Amino acid sequence: MLFDSTVRRELARSFGATLVVILTIVITMMLIRTLGMAAGGEVAPEDVVLMLGYTALGQLPTMMGLSLFIAVVVTLGRMYRDSEMVIWFASGLGLARIVRPVFQMAWPVLLAVGALLLFVWPWGNRSSVELRGRYEQRTDLSRVAPGVFQTSRDGSRVFFVDRANEESVEGHHVFVLTRKPPLESVVSARSGRIDNEDGEKVLRLVHGQRNETDSLSGVRTLSSFESYRLLVGDTAVRSVQDSPPKTLDTLVLLQDPTPRHLGELAWRFGLLLAAANLLLLGIGLSAIQPRRASNWNLLLALLTFIAYFNAVNLTQAWIASGRFEILPAMLTLHGGALGLGLALIWWRDHAAVWRPSGPRTSA
Repeated sequence: MLFDSTVRRELARSFGATLVVILTIVITMMLIRTLGMAAGGEVAPEDVVLMLGYTALGQLPTMMGLSLFIAVVVTLGRMYRDSEMVIWFASGLGLARIVRPVFQMAWPVLLAVGALLLFVWPWGNRSSVELRGRYEQRTDLSRVAPGVFQTSRDGSRVFFVDRANEESVEGHHVFVLTRKPPLESVVSARSGRIDNEDGEKVLRLVHGQRNETDSLSGVRTLSSFESYRLLVGDTAVRSVQDSPPKTLDTLVLLQDPTPRHLGELAWRFGLLLAAANLLLLGIGLSAIQPRRASNWNLLLALLTFIAYFNAVNLTQAWIASGRFEILPAMLTLHGGALGLGLALIWWRDHAAVWRPSGPRTSA
């Protein structure tokens, strides 16, 4: 039908343009954040692009749902302003008739959102956590770039190493500043080597000196050494039980229905249901008066999305804390949103001011 094809074409065009704009803005913000993490020593500089990709995959379902919602509101709002909706209403079509072409265009996107939430979301989070974990588990000395001062994770040490290559476990011209009040020590050596001893990383320095100062007594000690042993890190590994629920596969969450896992399931399925319910809400919120050029409906739509998205997050927190069961909470939130969307469409469809056949109102 001409009506269905017209609406689908307009929605697809608006969805594509909106997704590109939102994707560009979000990726730019995430790039700045990722670069800040790399500068703070949380992520390896060479893994910035990979970390950005994992983060973008995790945010893609939300961006796609928002793009669909905005596309519906903007497209139908333009049809109202250009009096196209008046023509369709005069032809005997109601606002409820728009639901079918909207979902015909949106179902592949909703299917992609579901796949991203159920399968790609945990994989991306797990890969991101492993990437950061591997970098954090590296020794303080191995995180130091040649010729650059690097602070340890706890901030108590400052390292400087001049190495021949990145793969080498041996460093040359090693400088270590250690602050453990009231003591402050400066250790310098001609060379050093990393060894494993009982699961701990130990830096063995050769041919150097150690200068220690006691800030309380003012006593200074200067000593030379042929060999010096310094603990620089450990190899503690996060266990599987300590993994956050967002990194676990959906099947694993279903097999172990603890409150934290149920909260994560409520968020994943809730975001998919929210994307579908927002389409119905968008159809009702898009109706405007053609004689009044205003964008109040778009502003209200954005506020609706923010409130709904925060409600999904709040529901996840309540379920994870054990305050609510998953089924009543999801039925209340998403069932209420579905009922509100259908009621809004019915009211718009039967309000005389929105239909050309109704009584005229004064301008």
